[in-house]
Amino acid sequence: MIKIIRAGDREFEKYFGRLRQRGGVFTPELLTSVVEIIQDVVVRGDEAVLQYTKQFDGYDLTAATMEATREETEEALASVSEEDMNVLRLAALRIEKYHRNQIVKGWAVADEEGVELGQRALPLRRVGIYAPGGKACYPSTILMAAIPAQLAGVEEIILVSPAKGGKLSPFVAAAALVTGVKRIFKIGGAQAIAALAYGTDTVPYVDKIVGPGNAYVAAAKKLVFGQVDIDMIAGPSEVVIIADQTADPTFAAADLLAQAEHDEMAASVLFTTEENLARAIAGEIEKRLPLLPKRDIAEKSLINYGAIIITESIEQAIALVNIFAPEHLELMLAEPARYLLKIRNAGSVFLGHFTPEALGDYLAGTNHILPTGGTARFSSPLGVYDFIKRMSVLSFSEAALGKLSKNAIYFARMEGLDAHANSVLVRKKEV
Repeated sequence: MIKIIRAGDREFEKYFGRLRQRGGVFTPELLTSVVEIIQDVVVRGDEAVLQYTKQFDGYDLTAATMEATREETEEALASVSEEDMNVLRLAALRIEKYHRNQIVKGWAVADEEGVELGQRALPLRRVGIYAPGGKACYPSTILMAAIPAQLAGVEEIILVSPAKGGKLSPFVAAAALVTGVKRIFKIGGAQAIAALAYGTDTVPYVDKIVGPGNAYVAAAKKLVFGQVDIDMIAGPSEVVIIADQTADPTFAAADLLAQAEHDEMAASVLFTTEENLARAIAGEIEKRLPLLPKRDIAEKSLINYGAIIITESIEQAIALVNIFAPEHLELMLAEPARYLLKIRNAGSVFLGHFTPEALGDYLAGTNHILPTGGTARFSSPLGVYDFIKRMSVLSFSEAALGKLSKNAIYFARMEGLDAHANSVLVRKKEV
């Protein structure tokens, strides 16, 4: 079921490369299709959004019914149990507690006599959240995106999410209620991203779009970047585990299967120095897989993008992990903290045998909107700082300008920009 391979085997480099590159490249056909959708939404606005919603999602909306009404929201909430709401509220409290530590403040310094330099930290005015609603509904995504945005001080949050049969998802409505999100649009796909980026008569344009989606959503976010900001290009989800002889094979197998049930493109990879442990974990997977409701999805994922890799040492495993740069990394080691500082590239790291990745998805408080597909090399988890823009502030007195004027004039002329030089000279009454 899941491939066991040694890091030194001839086929390893090829297989490891395939794991790293899965889902990382958009096909020309996909990009062409998404470009056409975006351009159509720019030109025809609501009409195009409604047409693509009917075509791809299979339900009819009008401009008047695109946004969920208060009555619709209350109807959806009626089917949400008090237990459901309590879990969402607990998650929200923990997410808020964690993210309060990320609040960014401005600063100012007196650089020298007559010179003041500083930076203002300003929240974005309006943000769009994309919450998946195709294969599954993820209210946790709404919590993870909306709460940091609110802590940053964002004035308005626009939520878009596909609605099966045109009916607002009860859990989307519940997550919106818990986070205080007021506006929900029952649209998804590339057309929703285009509407958020450029605006229509009904959907307001935003300053930034956050949240994961399918390949069409990811491609659309990539293409509208520059018109708006985005959080990241989210690809298929992934977990990597490093396990030593102290790891419980049932724990490891359960965590690999948890990732595999996401979708057929999800990657579930484990590194270990212990061959017996590798075989025990593979056996546990074989035993537990048939019991999963999403067995077919998990099975395809494990066959195509699952692997148990036997390494010569934990250090070799870490070196390979830093190349892979996984979204989630679990250290099922006797002394996980000992190795943490050696981990350079990972979205989120889970230490020890009792910290499953699922905790990070829901209740730990850390953010689960994470860099995928190796982008943890240069990208970070979503946080409060993603909803803040920075503005430089500077003030020079006449005397302070005089100290730097000669060199400023020289630099401007070195670049061939005489008007720049003159803007300094005129203040010295020399032109």
